[in-house]
Amino acid sequence: MRDVRVRPMRVTDVAAAERLSSAAFLELDLRTATRDAPDPGPRSDGRAELWRQRTEHLLETDPGGCWVVEVDGQLVGFATSLVRELMWILASYAVRPDLQGHGLGRALLEAALQHGRGCLRGMLNASSDPQALRRYALAGFRLHPQLVLTGPVDRSLLPAVRHVREGTTGDRDLLDSLDRRTRGAAHGPDHDVLGRELRLLVTDRAAGSGYAYVDPSGVPVVLAAGTRKAATSLMWEALASADPDRPVEVRHVSPVNDWAVDVAVAARLSISSRGFLALRRMKEPAPYIPHPTLL
Repeated sequence: MRDVRVRPMRVTDVAAAERLSSAAFLELDLRTATRDAPDPGPRSDGRAELWRQRTEHLLETDPGGCWVVEVDGQLVGFATSLVRELMWILASYAVRPDLQGHGLGRALLEAALQHGRGCLRGMLNASSDPQALRRYALAGFRLHPQLVLTGPVDRSLLPAVRHVREGTTGDRDLLDSLDRRTRGAAHGPDHDVLGRELRLLVTDRAAGSGYAYVDPSGVPVVLAAGTRKAATSLMWEALASADPDRPVEVRHVSPVNDWAVDVAVAARLSISSRGFLALRRMKEPAPYIPHPTLL
Protein backbone atom coordinates (compact mmCIF):
# COMPACT_ATOMS: atom_id res chain seq x y z
CA MET A 1 0.00 0.00 0.00
CA ARG A 2 2.03 2.92 -1.30
CA ASP A 3 -0.59 5.67 -1.28
CA VAL A 4 -3.11 5.73 1.60
CA ARG A 5 -5.45 8.70 1.88
CA VAL A 6 -8.29 9.41 4.33
CA ARG A 7 -10.59 12.15 3.04
CA PRO A 8 -14.19 13.41 3.43
CA MET A 9 -16.82 11.36 1.65
CA ARG A 10 -18.42 12.85 -1.44
CA VAL A 11 -21.78 12.08 -3.04
CA THR A 12 -19.91 10.43 -5.89
CA ASP A 13 -18.48 7.91 -3.37
CA VAL A 14 -21.85 6.67 -2.16
CA ALA A 15 -22.40 3.96 -4.79
CA ALA A 16 -18.95 2.44 -4.21
CA ALA A 17 -19.43 2.61 -0.43
CA GLU A 18 -22.76 0.80 -0.76
CA ARG A 19 -21.17 -2.01 -2.75
CA LEU A 20 -18.39 -2.35 -0.19
CA SER A 21 -20.93 -2.31 2.66
CA SER A 22 -23.09 -4.95 0.99
CA ALA A 23 -20.16 -7.32 0.46
CA ALA A 24 -18.78 -6.82 3.98
CA PHE A 25 -22.09 -7.30 5.76
CA LEU A 26 -23.11 -10.27 3.61
CA GLU A 27 -19.94 -12.01 4.75
CA LEU A 28 -20.78 -11.10 8.35
CA ASP A 29 -24.40 -12.31 8.04
CA LEU A 30 -23.26 -15.63 6.62
CA ARG A 31 -21.01 -16.14 9.64
CA THR A 32 -23.57 -15.16 12.26
CA ALA A 33 -26.98 -16.20 10.87
CA THR A 34 -29.19 -18.06 13.36
CA ARG A 35 -30.89 -21.34 12.52
CA ASP A 36 -34.39 -19.84 12.32
CA ALA A 37 -33.43 -16.58 10.60
CA PRO A 38 -34.11 -15.94 6.92
CA ASP A 39 -31.19 -17.04 4.75
CA PRO A 40 -28.87 -14.05 4.25
CA GLY A 41 -28.31 -12.96 0.70
CA PRO A 42 -26.98 -10.04 -1.30
CA ARG A 43 -28.64 -6.73 -0.60
CA SER A 44 -31.63 -6.28 -2.91
CA ASP A 45 -31.78 -3.37 -5.34
CA GLY A 46 -34.45 -1.76 -3.18
CA ARG A 47 -32.43 -2.06 0.02
CA ALA A 48 -29.33 -0.81 -1.77
CA GLU A 49 -31.21 2.29 -2.90
CA LEU A 50 -32.44 2.94 0.65
CA TRP A 51 -28.84 2.61 1.92
CA ARG A 52 -27.67 5.15 -0.64
CA GLN A 53 -30.50 7.54 0.27
CA ARG A 54 -29.68 7.31 3.99
CA THR A 55 -26.02 7.94 3.30
CA GLU A 56 -26.78 10.94 1.08
CA HIS A 57 -29.01 12.22 3.90
CA LEU A 58 -26.04 12.02 6.29
CA LEU A 59 -23.82 13.81 3.80
CA GLU A 60 -26.36 16.65 3.88
CA THR A 61 -26.81 16.79 7.67
CA ASP A 62 -23.32 15.69 8.82
CA PRO A 63 -20.71 16.08 6.07
CA GLY A 64 -17.99 16.32 8.73
CA GLY A 65 -18.87 12.87 10.02
CA CYS A 66 -18.55 10.95 6.74
CA TRP A 67 -15.13 9.73 5.57
CA VAL A 68 -13.53 7.32 3.13
CA VAL A 69 -10.09 5.76 2.87
CA GLU A 70 -8.41 5.19 -0.49
CA VAL A 71 -5.46 2.95 -1.30
CA ASP A 72 -3.70 3.78 -4.56
CA GLY A 73 -6.76 5.84 -5.57
CA GLN A 74 -9.30 3.07 -4.89
CA LEU A 75 -11.98 3.39 -2.19
CA VAL A 76 -11.43 0.52 0.25
CA GLY A 77 -13.23 1.70 3.40
CA PHE A 78 -15.64 4.26 4.79
CA ALA A 79 -17.25 5.52 7.98
CA THR A 80 -20.43 7.57 8.32
CA SER A 81 -21.44 9.23 11.57
CA LEU A 82 -23.86 11.85 12.83
CA VAL A 83 -24.41 14.17 15.77
CA ARG A 84 -27.89 14.63 17.18
CA GLU A 85 -28.02 17.19 19.97
CA LEU A 86 -25.22 16.02 22.32
CA MET A 87 -24.91 12.45 21.02
CA TRP A 88 -22.42 11.10 18.47
CA ILE A 89 -23.57 8.03 16.51
CA LEU A 90 -21.53 5.81 14.22
CA ALA A 91 -23.95 4.87 11.44
CA SER A 92 -21.89 2.58 9.19
CA TYR A 93 -18.27 1.49 9.04
CA ALA A 94 -16.46 -1.01 6.82
CA VAL A 95 -13.01 -1.80 5.43
CA ARG A 96 -12.41 -4.25 2.61
CA PRO A 97 -11.74 -7.59 4.35
CA ASP A 98 -8.43 -8.32 2.62
CA LEU A 99 -7.05 -4.96 3.80
CA GLN A 100 -8.06 -5.19 7.43
CA GLY A 101 -5.34 -5.18 10.07
CA HIS A 102 -3.30 -2.39 8.43
CA GLY A 103 -4.61 0.56 10.46
CA LEU A 104 -7.14 1.74 7.88
CA GLY A 105 -10.12 1.15 10.15
CA ARG A 106 -8.44 2.94 13.03
CA ALA A 107 -7.75 5.98 10.85
CA LEU A 108 -11.36 6.08 9.66
CA LEU A 109 -12.77 5.79 13.17
CA GLU A 110 -10.49 8.55 14.46
CA ALA A 111 -11.66 10.87 11.67
CA ALA A 112 -15.34 10.12 12.36
CA LEU A 113 -14.89 10.55 16.13
CA GLN A 114 -13.60 14.07 15.57
CA HIS A 115 -17.08 14.95 14.32
CA GLY A 116 -18.40 14.12 17.79
CA ARG A 117 -15.88 16.03 19.86
CA GLY A 118 -17.74 17.84 22.62
CA CYS A 119 -20.62 15.33 22.63
CA LEU A 120 -21.61 13.99 26.03
CA ARG A 121 -22.67 10.55 24.78
CA GLY A 122 -21.86 8.05 22.03
CA MET A 123 -23.71 5.10 20.54
CA LEU A 124 -23.22 2.47 17.82
CA ASN A 125 -24.25 -1.02 16.79
CA ALA A 126 -21.25 -3.34 16.55
CA SER A 127 -20.72 -6.71 14.94
CA SER A 128 -18.67 -9.43 16.63
CA ASP A 129 -15.52 -8.52 14.68
CA PRO A 130 -12.70 -8.66 17.28
CA GLN A 131 -10.62 -5.86 15.75
CA ALA A 132 -13.56 -3.45 15.57
CA LEU A 133 -14.65 -4.29 19.12
CA ARG A 134 -11.15 -3.56 20.38
CA ARG A 135 -11.17 -0.18 18.63
CA TYR A 136 -14.51 0.72 20.20
CA ALA A 137 -13.33 -0.32 23.67
CA LEU A 138 -10.15 1.75 23.29
CA ALA A 139 -12.32 4.72 22.25
CA GLY A 140 -14.19 4.52 25.56
CA PHE A 141 -17.25 2.50 24.56
CA ARG A 142 -18.74 -0.18 26.81
CA LEU A 143 -20.00 -3.24 24.97
CA HIS A 144 -23.45 -4.64 25.73
CA PRO A 145 -24.44 -7.95 24.07
CA GLN A 146 -27.57 -7.83 21.95
CA LEU A 147 -30.28 -10.38 21.23
CA VAL A 148 -32.05 -11.29 18.01
CA LEU A 149 -35.62 -12.62 18.04
CA THR A 150 -36.52 -14.82 15.07
CA GLY A 151 -39.24 -17.06 13.75
CA PRO A 152 -42.69 -17.11 12.15
CA VAL A 153 -45.51 -15.23 13.89
CA ASP A 154 -48.39 -17.52 14.85
CA ARG A 155 -51.46 -15.32 14.45
CA SER A 156 -53.39 -17.40 17.00
CA LEU A 157 -51.00 -16.10 19.67
CA LEU A 158 -51.54 -12.40 18.91
CA PRO A 159 -53.29 -10.53 21.73
CA ALA A 160 -55.84 -7.77 21.15
CA VAL A 161 -54.02 -4.43 21.12
CA ARG A 162 -55.77 -1.16 21.90
CA HIS A 163 -54.82 2.51 21.68
CA VAL A 164 -52.19 2.12 18.93
CA ARG A 165 -52.72 4.22 15.80
CA GLU A 166 -50.97 5.20 12.61
CA GLY A 167 -48.54 8.06 13.21
CA THR A 168 -48.25 11.31 11.26
CA THR A 169 -45.76 14.15 10.88
CA GLY A 170 -47.80 15.92 13.57
CA ASP A 171 -46.37 13.46 16.09
CA ARG A 172 -42.77 14.64 15.62
CA ASP A 173 -42.59 16.53 18.92
CA LEU A 174 -43.83 13.46 20.79
CA LEU A 175 -41.32 11.25 19.00
CA ASP A 176 -38.40 13.53 19.78
CA SER A 177 -39.51 13.79 23.42
CA LEU A 178 -39.54 9.99 23.71
CA ASP A 179 -36.10 9.81 22.06
CA ARG A 180 -34.66 12.24 24.60
CA ARG A 181 -36.21 10.31 27.47
CA THR A 182 -34.95 6.90 26.34
CA ARG A 183 -31.66 7.48 24.50
CA GLY A 184 -30.79 11.06 25.46
CA ALA A 185 -31.15 12.75 22.05
CA ALA A 186 -33.89 13.31 19.47
CA HIS A 187 -33.77 11.81 15.98
CA GLY A 188 -34.68 15.23 14.59
CA PRO A 189 -34.13 15.34 10.80
CA ASP A 190 -33.77 11.54 10.65
CA HIS A 191 -37.55 11.22 11.03
CA ASP A 192 -37.83 12.38 7.41
CA VAL A 193 -35.82 9.35 6.27
CA LEU A 194 -37.50 6.91 8.66
CA GLY A 195 -40.95 8.13 7.67
CA ARG A 196 -40.25 7.59 3.96
CA GLU A 197 -38.99 4.06 4.49
CA LEU A 198 -41.19 2.71 7.27
CA ARG A 199 -44.69 2.63 8.74
CA LEU A 200 -45.10 4.70 11.90
CA LEU A 201 -47.15 3.42 14.86
CA VAL A 202 -47.94 5.65 17.84
CA THR A 203 -49.60 5.25 21.22
CA ASP A 204 -50.19 8.41 23.22
CA ARG A 205 -52.05 8.06 26.50
CA ALA A 206 -51.64 9.31 30.04
CA ALA A 207 -50.74 5.75 31.05
CA GLY A 208 -47.85 5.63 28.60
CA SER A 209 -46.69 6.85 25.20
CA GLY A 210 -44.46 5.38 22.54
CA TYR A 211 -43.76 4.95 18.85
CA ALA A 212 -42.35 2.35 16.49
CA TYR A 213 -41.17 2.48 12.90
CA VAL A 214 -42.11 -0.88 11.33
CA ASP A 215 -40.76 -2.41 8.15
CA PRO A 216 -42.92 -4.29 5.60
CA SER A 217 -42.06 -7.64 7.21
CA GLY A 218 -43.64 -6.58 10.53
CA VAL A 219 -40.37 -5.91 12.37
CA PRO A 220 -40.11 -2.87 14.67
CA VAL A 221 -36.91 -1.34 13.29
CA VAL A 222 -36.78 1.37 15.95
CA LEU A 223 -39.02 1.68 19.00
CA ALA A 224 -39.11 4.11 21.91
CA ALA A 225 -41.62 4.23 24.74
CA GLY A 226 -42.20 5.77 28.12
CA THR A 227 -43.39 2.52 29.71
CA ARG A 228 -42.90 -1.20 29.22
CA LYS A 229 -46.64 -1.60 28.62
CA ALA A 230 -46.60 0.92 25.77
CA ALA A 231 -43.53 -0.72 24.25
CA THR A 232 -45.14 -4.16 24.47
CA SER A 233 -48.33 -2.95 22.76
CA LEU A 234 -46.33 -1.41 19.93
CA MET A 235 -44.29 -4.55 19.39
CA TRP A 236 -47.37 -6.78 19.29
CA GLU A 237 -49.05 -4.41 16.81
CA ALA A 238 -45.94 -4.51 14.62
CA LEU A 239 -45.79 -8.32 14.67
CA ALA A 240 -49.49 -8.47 13.78
CA SER A 241 -48.58 -7.14 10.31
CA ALA A 242 -46.08 -9.94 9.67
CA ASP A 243 -46.65 -12.60 7.03
CA PRO A 244 -47.31 -15.83 8.99
CA ASP A 245 -45.54 -17.84 6.29
CA ARG A 246 -42.27 -15.90 6.57
CA PRO A 247 -40.09 -15.59 9.67
CA VAL A 248 -39.42 -12.21 11.24
CA GLU A 249 -36.07 -11.12 12.64
CA VAL A 250 -36.07 -8.45 15.36
CA ARG A 251 -32.48 -7.35 15.88
CA HIS A 252 -30.61 -5.11 18.32
CA VAL A 253 -32.52 -6.01 21.48
CA SER A 254 -30.33 -5.36 24.53
CA PRO A 255 -31.02 -7.55 27.60
CA VAL A 256 -32.22 -4.57 29.64
CA ASN A 257 -35.23 -4.55 27.29
CA ASP A 258 -36.62 -7.74 28.78
CA TRP A 259 -40.15 -6.64 27.86
CA ALA A 260 -39.20 -7.52 24.26
CA VAL A 261 -37.94 -10.92 25.40
CA ASP A 262 -41.30 -11.47 27.13
CA VAL A 263 -43.05 -10.79 23.81
CA ALA A 264 -40.70 -13.19 22.02
CA VAL A 265 -41.42 -15.94 24.56
CA ALA A 266 -45.18 -15.38 24.25
CA ALA A 267 -44.94 -15.37 20.44
CA ARG A 268 -42.71 -18.48 20.47
CA LEU A 269 -39.87 -16.74 18.68
CA SER A 270 -36.34 -18.06 19.01
CA ILE A 271 -33.90 -16.00 21.07
CA SER A 272 -30.18 -15.85 20.35
CA SER A 273 -27.27 -13.48 20.77
CA ARG A 274 -25.73 -11.41 17.98
CA GLY A 275 -23.54 -8.33 18.06
CA PHE A 276 -23.19 -5.54 20.61
CA LEU A 277 -24.60 -2.16 21.49
CA ALA A 278 -21.61 0.06 22.21
CA LEU A 279 -22.28 3.01 24.50
CA ARG A 280 -20.10 5.81 25.81
CA ARG A 281 -21.05 7.73 28.94
CA MET A 282 -24.67 6.55 28.91
CA LYS A 283 -26.77 3.69 30.23
CA GLU A 284 -28.58 1.18 28.04
CA PRO A 285 -31.69 2.88 26.61
CA ALA A 286 -35.04 1.33 27.61
CA PRO A 287 -37.75 0.76 26.62
CA TYR A 288 -35.95 1.07 23.31
CA ILE A 289 -34.94 -0.82 20.16
CA PRO A 290 -32.30 1.14 18.24
CA HIS A 291 -32.28 1.63 14.49
CA PRO A 292 -29.43 -0.36 12.86
CA THR A 293 -27.65 2.77 11.54
CA LEU A 294 -29.48 5.87 12.83
CA LEU A 295 -29.81 4.25 16.30
